[in-house]
Amino acid sequence: RLELAIQGAGGWSPVDTDHYQWLQVDLGTRKQVTSIATQGRYSSSDWTMQYRLLYSDTGRNWRPYLQDGNIWAFSGNSNSESVVRHDLQHAVITRYVRIIPLEWSEEGRIGLRVEVYGCSYWADVINFEGQGVISYRFKMKKMKILKDVISLKFKTTASNGVLLHGEGQQGDYISLELKRSKLLLMINLGSNQYGSILGHTSVTSGSLLDDDHWHSVIIERYRRNVNFTLDRHTQHFRTNGEFDHLDLDYEISFGGMPVSAKPSSGGRENFVGCMEGITYNGDNITNLVKRKKIDTSSFRNLTFSCSEMHSFPVFFNATSFLRLPGLQDSDTLSVSLSFRTWNPSGLLFYTALADGVVEVGLTEGKVTVYINVAQKKNTRIDISSGSGLNDGQWHNVYLHALENYAMLTIDGDEASTVRTVIPIQIRTGGQYYFGGYFLRTNTPPAQRSFQGCMQLIHVDDQLADLVAVEQGNMGTFENVSLDMCAIIDRCVPNHCEHGGRCTQTWDSFRCSCNGTGYTGATCHTSVYEQSCEEYKHLGKTSGTYWIDPDGSGPVGPFKVNCNMTGKSTVPPKPTKQKIHLTIMASDDFVPSEQANLPCFLSLANERHYYWGGSGPGIQKCACGIERNCTDPKYYCNCDADQTREDAGLLVYKDHLPVSQVVVGDTNRAGSEAKLTVGPLRCQGDGNYWNAASFNTPASYLHFPTFQGETSADISFYFKTSSSYGVFLENLGNTDFIRLELKAATVVSFSFDVGNGLVELSVRSSTPLNDDQWHRVVAERNVKEAVLQLDGQFKEVRPAPPQGHTRLELYSQLYVGASGGQRGFLGCIRALKMNGVTLDLEERAKVTPGVKPGCSGHCTSYGQHCRNGGQCMEKYNGYSCDCTLTAYDGPFCTEDVGGYFESGTLVRYDFLPEGGLPAIRDVKSLSPLLPTEGNLTQEELVFSFSTSNTPSILVYISSRTQDYLAVVLRHNGTLQIRYSLGGLREPFTIDLDQRNMANGQPHHINISRQERNIRLQLDHYPPVSYTLPAGSDTKFNLVKTIFLGKVFETGQIDPVLIEKYNTPGFVGCLSRVQFNNIAPLKAALRSGIVAPVTTQGILVESNCGASPLTISPMAAANDPWHLDSAGAVFPFNEERVSRDGVDRNAAIIGGIIAVVIFTILCTLVFLIRHMFRHKGSYHTNEAKGAESADCADAAIIVNDPAFTETIDESKKEWFI
Repeated sequence: RLELAIQGAGGWSPVDTDHYQWLQVDLGTRKQVTSIATQGRYSSSDWTMQYRLLYSDTGRNWRPYLQDGNIWAFSGNSNSESVVRHDLQHAVITRYVRIIPLEWSEEGRIGLRVEVYGCSYWADVINFEGQGVISYRFKMKKMKILKDVISLKFKTTASNGVLLHGEGQQGDYISLELKRSKLLLMINLGSNQYGSILGHTSVTSGSLLDDDHWHSVIIERYRRNVNFTLDRHTQHFRTNGEFDHLDLDYEISFGGMPVSAKPSSGGRENFVGCMEGITYNGDNITNLVKRKKIDTSSFRNLTFSCSEMHSFPVFFNATSFLRLPGLQDSDTLSVSLSFRTWNPSGLLFYTALADGVVEVGLTEGKVTVYINVAQKKNTRIDISSGSGLNDGQWHNVYLHALENYAMLTIDGDEASTVRTVIPIQIRTGGQYYFGGYFLRTNTPPAQRSFQGCMQLIHVDDQLADLVAVEQGNMGTFENVSLDMCAIIDRCVPNHCEHGGRCTQTWDSFRCSCNGTGYTGATCHTSVYEQSCEEYKHLGKTSGTYWIDPDGSGPVGPFKVNCNMTGKSTVPPKPTKQKIHLTIMASDDFVPSEQANLPCFLSLANERHYYWGGSGPGIQKCACGIERNCTDPKYYCNCDADQTREDAGLLVYKDHLPVSQVVVGDTNRAGSEAKLTVGPLRCQGDGNYWNAASFNTPASYLHFPTFQGETSADISFYFKTSSSYGVFLENLGNTDFIRLELKAATVVSFSFDVGNGLVELSVRSSTPLNDDQWHRVVAERNVKEAVLQLDGQFKEVRPAPPQGHTRLELYSQLYVGASGGQRGFLGCIRALKMNGVTLDLEERAKVTPGVKPGCSGHCTSYGQHCRNGGQCMEKYNGYSCDCTLTAYDGPFCTEDVGGYFESGTLVRYDFLPEGGLPAIRDVKSLSPLLPTEGNLTQEELVFSFSTSNTPSILVYISSRTQDYLAVVLRHNGTLQIRYSLGGLREPFTIDLDQRNMANGQPHHINISRQERNIRLQLDHYPPVSYTLPAGSDTKFNLVKTIFLGKVFETGQIDPVLIEKYNTPGFVGCLSRVQFNNIAPLKAALRSGIVAPVTTQGILVESNCGASPLTISPMAAANDPWHLDSAGAVFPFNEERVSRDGVDRNAAIIGGIIAVVIFTILCTLVFLIRHMFRHKGSYHTNEAKGAESADCADAAIIVNDPAFTETIDESKKEWFI
């Protein structure tokens, strides 16, 4: 200890001021160090501004202090007198402490006074040499254990070895062992002989555990729940199977396999190294061994101290090199070394020969040797061996070369040895560069540097004395850390979420999210929407989709059938729901699940003793609540020994879906039960429209502290007319996170995790205070921070390579104003944080200044209502009113049409101006129904398909001789007839360009404004016509609309009746609209009150026209758009070629397309020959087929209640 306040000139200040200086403190014995404090040298201009802390038990093999996954640099002093103290995030147990200055005073030199805080530490240590095993025998021969607590500490240089093992005759076992420097825990609480119950469970933890440093292990088990802790990192898991007890026989062993182990357990290496603090269920095993209470006869030499390692590791960074001398002008080159690294490439060593060079390095994970000798001419020899050597494990390389011969061996494996004949003569140069070569030369190495560790370096078959190198007595080095290997596994713990695959280099890691359904730097963000409601507002039609109800939460995506026109969502094949999976209940939906359960139910690992039709905590069935059970003594029908049923809906969302059904009371001889769990049905989305309105600048909502230490995502919608305001904020002692509208076009995301303020800002090209909905998505993880606005404006900020990574918050989360910040005025909805939706509406109900819900949804989403549909505001969203359109569906995009048989007609009557006529089929008429009147402008729109001519498609009559008619002539061409008076003959427009009776759907739009007529057919450009000067411009007293056929009294154009009215239209009509009247829709929809009548058989159909949809997003930005129709989740991007084209698939697809096209052409020819019209399905089974024109008509004649529609455009899509 150096005093903090020493009189006179005191403190440590080395003569040389460079990065190779260090101060080492011997604490005498091992201590538990918890804090460190520093000052500069007393009354001087010498101090240390930043330093690194190393520690060691032996004064060798130093270990750097790590924090947040990095070699930590402590901030020091800015003057010579102030004290800077750091409480270590985790205490270290050590005897020696070494402080390495990194930055120091610019005014002077390195200066340091230091005080270390901590407490005494003592533990019994046992050395394992690989032969001895500690066998702890139980007092009873058989142990049936429900709860276990096992702890120990170990250190080793071996990568494999059994730490503990116990087993029983019934197949139970527990085993903890090192495997490739990782810790593997295996537990089996029991399996059955039929294989239906498999209890084996294995969990891996840690990495690089062969570093000869102490590692702490704690195993806590209660029944099937296990906490597995390694060096403060805990994994929670449940064992497989259905048993709770661990049945062990005779003993449990430490350090290797017991003598009594089964033969199948052999072949596993014993542990070599040291253990301390071994405890087993309260018994101190190391203390019992020391007191000779446990048999240790298997040990050759039992010692209670650790044997020291003899290796001397060297740590290289990107600018390091180590130069060692060797024999000069020798005809033999012999070099060997051990290395470990994560980088796939790097220079291991480089030496200049008398006439040439030798370079040994890593290239894509394999060792490569380049020998280039220029004697008579340049001769280059390449040798390579091994693969995947950048896995962080120690690997040995041995190169032996002499005249006409070279040999390369990896890890001492003869199978890896590569021998080659070289037609050159070796003459060594005498200098060997390890880990880097930065001198200029005519033949520079392919790799300039190496990042990793080396040890056991041999030159000319002599072990290099690196201690002499450290003391400056041999060789030279630069930026090398001697007697230390500071390799870090950045993939342990794994920051890649949702099954993402972690790969790393020396400085960083990356996550591969292929096939996971998630994206982002850490696979945190789901690529799927959280509900069908969200797909619906992206313009998706009904179909099968992947949804992820908890977004970035732990539950993975799953498939559902989305009914965009209805309210329910059903998983596909619901009767085959696997109950092994535990799926989190979400507030997204209002669910219900039909259950016929005579016994009790277990949901998400929680048992709930109630059944369908009952509720939580009641412990009764529906009959027990209603007091009408079969046997009054019981609360369920199934408890009576009779064939009865308990059924009902499970509607408590937090307990859905059902994950497991457990049957009790099974000891009744001769009894049986049948269990049925119906499909989970969800409707709506309570989260998508969950909103709150902030009415004053001081308004806010508060929620519990946001938990997002290493990974956090926030998303929400907002609308405002203000140009600034804080959306949300959460504070810690120094850490914080904030989202804010900083200006009319700027949204900012700011936070501090201990490295200083970080602020991301995105700027919109249009004002954000336009009272329209805008979406904000913010994410922060250990790799980067991202802020995105409206799906297009985005900023990404990489995290610093070293520094704090944990966001530590303590205050409540405030949504709106807090702490004097400028409050937000407007609406916020769908606020999700790490996949959990905050219930803004519920909090707003009890918070002054905030109101639940938000009005004005139509201002943002009104454009989704198409074809004249009106947007209607709702408390929790909006809807489209399609009443005045010829369309249906949630966005007025679905065609309403009908198939007309011969003689079928639809008649729509305008109401007389003087009063309402008596219409038998209409019970009550709306005052908004159209009345007879004079028109100077009108618009008629409809679609049709037919193969029959002639026919009248649409006829609009009047109480005068005025009319408008659209007819198909005998040759299939279209004619429009206008008769408004003033002319001897009707004004006709003949469209002779093509045959319209070709069975294909055609679209007609006719609009008139006084004399000007505008006509558009299908996709062709519109054409304008003008009524003659003598024609009237008023359509007087419009009376009736006829579709398919005219059945009218009074004066009618005889040409229409004689030429076109018989036998009537046969085919499909859809999208029929005259001004604001949709006569065909009124005829087909029973809920619409209108003066419409139908004669003949009319079957609903859409005439083969595809439904209109909201414009979808671009395929490049659509994660649900798959070019391969057969692709199913998870989609593996690795199977796609680099240029995006699968050559084999393209060739095969082309062949298949030709074959399918040929088959389809044949089928089309046969179908057109066999059937008279498109869209009908003929059958011989329906009664009435003899008198009907088609099968559909036969079905309707036979069953008047038949409501099935004919949809000729139904297709199957693979999503």
